[in-house]
Amino acid sequence: MPVRAWRFESSPAHKKNRFLCYNLPMIFLNDILMRVAICILGFCGFMVARHIRYHKKTGKLLVCPIRFDCNTVVNSDYSRLFGIPVEILGMAYYFLVAVSYLFFIFMPGLLPNFLIGFMIMLSLIAFLFSVYLICVQIFILKKGCSWCFVSAFISISIFILTVLTYDFGSIAQTITQ
Repeated sequence: MPVRAWRFESSPAHKKNRFLCYNLPMIFLNDILMRVAICILGFCGFMVARHIRYHKKTGKLLVCPIRFDCNTVVNSDYSRLFGIPVEILGMAYYFLVAVSYLFFIFMPGLLPNFLIGFMIMLSLIAFLFSVYLICVQIFILKKGCSWCFVSAFISISIFILTVLTYDFGSIAQTITQ
């Protein structure tokens, strides 16, 4: 359903002033709402990854609200990628998402499409990596971590909202030109 908006128009040639009613497509509002949701998810993901990092760094026991074995998972051999702790990669990813989508919200026309394309690719990589880490927990470690599952859910949600938000055809055309 379109949103109604009013605009004042002055026509010096006809010496008339009038208000025109026109419809704004809901696509604009949906885009903004999706971007706000992605930004909020990015912030929440950053806080979850930071929580895991804090407990790992200080050596404090990571308490799992649903009685999984979080400490075994976050201290396993799979908790590093190329020597970098996965939670630091998560913090960097979620921070980049939150900041980028703040720019996408407040300056949508000023950002180049290649940056949007980069964020789409980054969310795809994070989605696939989250699925991989969930599979590692279930099939290899046979242990779970609720904080890791929350982070994976946030990452997957960011990817799904990204897919629903953008017109990939026009972005791909701009990037390839």
